[in-house]
Amino acid sequence: MIQIQVPMEILKLAHFSLLIFPLLFIAAVSDVDPISEALLSLKSELIDHSNSLSDWIIMPSSPVNSSSDDKIVACSWSGVKCDSNSSLLIGLDLSVKNLGGALSGKQFNAFTEILDLNLSYNSFSEQLPQSIFNLTNLRSLDISRNNFSGHFPKGISNLQQLVVLDAFSNSFSGPLPADVSEIQSLKVLNFAGSYFSGPIPSEFGSFKNLDFIHLAGNSLSGEIPPELGMLKTVTHMEIGYNTYEGSIPWQLGNMSELQYLDMAGANLSGVIPKELCNLTKLESIFLFRNMLNGMLPWEFSSIVSLQSLDLSDNLLSGTIPDSFSELKNLRLLSLMYNDLSGTVPEGIAELPQLDTLLIWNNYFSGSLPQNLGKYSKLKYVDVSTNNFVGEIPSGICTSGMLLKLILFSNNFSGGLYPSLSNCSTLIRLRIEDNSFSGEMSLIFSNLPDITYMDLSRNKFVGRITSDIAKASNLEYFNVSNNPELGGVIPEKIWSLLYLQNFSAASCGISGNIPAFEVCKSVIVVELSRNNLSGTFPGSVSNCQGLMMMNLSSNNLSGHIPVELANLPAINILDMSHNRFSGRIPMEFGNSSSLKLLNVSFNDLSGSIPLEKSFRLMDSSAFIGNPRLCGVPLRPCYHGKGMPRGLELGSRKTQKFAWVLISCAVIVLLIVSLIFGIIHFRKGAKDDWKIVSFSGFPGFTAHDVLRSFNPTEATNAFSHSVCKAVLPTGITVSVKKIEWEPKRVDTMSRLIDRMGNARHKNLARLLGFIYNKHLAYLLYDHLPNENLAEKISLKRDWDTKYKIIIGIARGLYFLHHDCFPAIPHGDLMASNVVFDENMEPQLAEFGLSSLFQISNSHFPATTNPETGEVSTCTKDQLYKDIYYFGELIMEILTNGRLKNAEVQIKNTSKVVLLQDIFNENEISPSNPIQEEIKLVFDVALQCMRSRPSDRPTMEDALKLLLQLKHQKT
Repeated sequence: MIQIQVPMEILKLAHFSLLIFPLLFIAAVSDVDPISEALLSLKSELIDHSNSLSDWIIMPSSPVNSSSDDKIVACSWSGVKCDSNSSLLIGLDLSVKNLGGALSGKQFNAFTEILDLNLSYNSFSEQLPQSIFNLTNLRSLDISRNNFSGHFPKGISNLQQLVVLDAFSNSFSGPLPADVSEIQSLKVLNFAGSYFSGPIPSEFGSFKNLDFIHLAGNSLSGEIPPELGMLKTVTHMEIGYNTYEGSIPWQLGNMSELQYLDMAGANLSGVIPKELCNLTKLESIFLFRNMLNGMLPWEFSSIVSLQSLDLSDNLLSGTIPDSFSELKNLRLLSLMYNDLSGTVPEGIAELPQLDTLLIWNNYFSGSLPQNLGKYSKLKYVDVSTNNFVGEIPSGICTSGMLLKLILFSNNFSGGLYPSLSNCSTLIRLRIEDNSFSGEMSLIFSNLPDITYMDLSRNKFVGRITSDIAKASNLEYFNVSNNPELGGVIPEKIWSLLYLQNFSAASCGISGNIPAFEVCKSVIVVELSRNNLSGTFPGSVSNCQGLMMMNLSSNNLSGHIPVELANLPAINILDMSHNRFSGRIPMEFGNSSSLKLLNVSFNDLSGSIPLEKSFRLMDSSAFIGNPRLCGVPLRPCYHGKGMPRGLELGSRKTQKFAWVLISCAVIVLLIVSLIFGIIHFRKGAKDDWKIVSFSGFPGFTAHDVLRSFNPTEATNAFSHSVCKAVLPTGITVSVKKIEWEPKRVDTMSRLIDRMGNARHKNLARLLGFIYNKHLAYLLYDHLPNENLAEKISLKRDWDTKYKIIIGIARGLYFLHHDCFPAIPHGDLMASNVVFDENMEPQLAEFGLSSLFQISNSHFPATTNPETGEVSTCTKDQLYKDIYYFGELIMEILTNGRLKNAEVQIKNTSKVVLLQDIFNENEISPSNPIQEEIKLVFDVALQCMRSRPSDRPTMEDALKLLLQLKHQKT
């Protein structure tokens, strides 16, 4: 080793330099100009998560001010704007810099000449410093999308030059500041998205130059002040998503410049004042989700500039006025979820700009306008759940832009040709529960983008055409309950790459089941009550995702293929009422996912597998196979199959035994007949009905009622359940809902949508029974514990990531793949359950919406921009995302950080992350730290205080899947 000696003089010099350098730096800072010094002081208060202010620094070599030099050193720093001489600070833009912390405001006294101050898109918290109102030259103040809290400070009226005040999306509480109305120069006023309470100050009607006012999404109450009608310069007003009292003031009709009016979700009642029709410059009116009643004002026809009219989710009655045909600029017409009736005026079809027509859930009758689609640019049409008759208008797809056509639950008739023969843009087609007839006449090769198609419960004939395999994006296909359809199953149906659901029950289909060449995505296959024959193809082994298959009531024969028993996800398999022979493959006993195997009424022999899952199944799943034995049927014997008790003894004893058995059967029949008569009479009163979803055997309502004690069934909005063992042995969880007769249709439709939501990360709603007063929801019973019970267990990072991704996929499906969207509404660890493969599933989704409908007047809503329909408010979807963020934090900390909002506000990100690393025993050198950081950041984004700042579930899932791509 070579040793080098450093002279002592050099070491002393180095030591001296280390001492003198900070002294020079301090001296330099002490001589800096007051503006730069104030900015450095401000920086010292901030939490700079992304080091965005790294250039806010003064080096010893930097020139400092002298008496002859008035230039501001900070003029070159990011976000700092000075005049042309660099002698005055005129703007400070700290927006979107990932800054946090509380502001003392002591530095603002140095910024007396500043004109524009922008602090938006950060995480500043606590109170807004009152000293900010000493900046009397301000023209623009933007503090939006932060977490400022407490009452809004007094003194805003000092800013007499202010033109823009944007405080959107914070956590302010208390009353709105009435003194802001003293700023007559103000043009933009945005106090939306906080927790302001109390009434809108009547002083807000005194602005003379205001153009934009946004107060929505607070906790405002009281009546809307009629003084707002004095705002003659306002063009844009949003004051909805509050809880007002009373009606819409007619004085708002005096706001002559108004172009955009949004008072949705505001608890408003009464009639729509006809004076609003004086607002002839209006382009958008959003009054949905209120309690408005009366008739649609025919005077709306005078607002010729109107583009969007959404009056849905109210109590409006009467007809659509013929005068609406004069609204030539109308793009969105949403009247769904009201009490409207009559026919749709023919003139609606001639509106040239109309792209969204949403009138579902009313009492409309007659035919749709025959020219609908010919002269307009239709994209979304939903007229479901009305009393329409007649055929689909022949020109419905003329514009070449139609994406979604929803016609279910009406009395439409006729065929699909020519109206849908060339509808190449369709993504979603729902025409179930009508009286359509004739051949389907759909050319699937002309439907390249179709993903969802439900043609069930109609009267189609002919067959499913073989070119269905050319609908390359098809995910869901249901043609069940078209008894005269006939034909065969198309040979290449399983080759559709994205097909998840194929339902063709009760269709008179014959022939063989095609080979399962490619079926990676298939989850549900329903082919019951047809005339299928031949053997079942062993190539079903390719269907690794298959969860449910119903082949009952056909003429299938041969052996049950062992490949079915080896499917990893198979849950329900119904092969009853066929001609299968041979033994039940013993491999079924090894299936961890199988809940029901119904092989009743076949020609099977041998013994039933001995595994526990089979012992739990009811005998009704195996009866009708004389040569089949074992639990839960008769014991298996080595002789001729007769129980020894009947083989022994004299012939006289045996004859006596058979006489006793015969008498018992006769008595049982008589008793059953008596109970049947009583039951029939009682049934007229109770009128129980059953609705079954994919994968639920064909039970009657009384089969279900006999399987559990109704007094033990808990309310659907509690977290406990009642278990029921149905006749085939399948175990379900039962939840009870009480409802008023007038809400039966509304709530049952929502339950129907919940039941048809099928995804591997959603617990399945199998069906429900109901009468006029209550319903019992039947859920897939999952015996494993939920996440809350397992949250404290130490897990490796890959397992935690899998759970988070599974939850995210389930939420994504509810928010983005269901139309209308379904909010979960009660996302928490106890509502994340695990299947047999420990795959997370979201339980009890949609129940909060049921609760709202059953206990209040909460109706469905629409998205004004896209016309998408939703039975929830956007707020509910935002809440799902927030609680998803909280759930991530729980998973990352093994349940220690529950309801993490307070900890996140009071603890720095660095400290929280370190706690998480320690909790998971992740060392600093472990690359997993970066993966956890990514997931942690997604959680923080989901938990932002202002809902509009949170990502959608689509965005959140994309961010989380980035990690998956990195790992692969």
